Amino acid sequence: MEQKNVYSVWGLPPVELRPRLKKLMEGLRSEFGGPEFEPHVTVVGAIDLTEREARDKFKKACDGLKLYNAKVERVATGSFFYQCVYLLLHPTSEVVETSEHCCGHFGYMRSTPYMPHLSLLYGDLSEEEKQKAQEKAYVLDEGIGSLEFEISQLALYKTDTRDRSLKSWEKVVDCNLDID
Repeated sequence: MEQKNVYSVWGLPPVELRPRLKKLMEGLRSEFGGPEFEPHVTVVGAIDLTEREARDKFKKACDGLKLYNAKVERVATGSFFYQCVYLLLHPTSEVVETSEHCCGHFGYMRSTPYMPHLSLLYGDLSEEEKQKAQEKAYVLDEGIGSLEFEISQLALYKTDTRDRSLKSWEKVVDCNLDID
């Protein structure tokens, strides 16, 4: 029997925006610690599949999918490791429907409503530290709270959620979304 792994589908910000996001993420990590990871918007959360199943479902999910816009609402903080400090995105119909579409292909059932976001920092911080990190994000990049960008690429990542160093996380395959 083929081994199963944990996979996720990520929406990737445009190539030209990544250095700006990485610089901000690095600035936060230098003060608050935490592992390094690629900037992304989770479209399908962690799901156990064999690599073949994951690749197959990913290919079918991407077929005919259109690129879409993401608009940041604010820098927010969450209550667990993988949602420590993040950019909360407007849950526009495009953003939500893209996720629903992909989740449908993966047979992924959500336990809570979709909250589109782009994480800036992973960690187990106190409320006070999170507040500081949130404020620091605006200091490091004052325009970050009103950022708008296009998601024109999805990627299938292997994301073992037990590995908090994220060393085992890797991109399996990506696809470019249709322009219209």
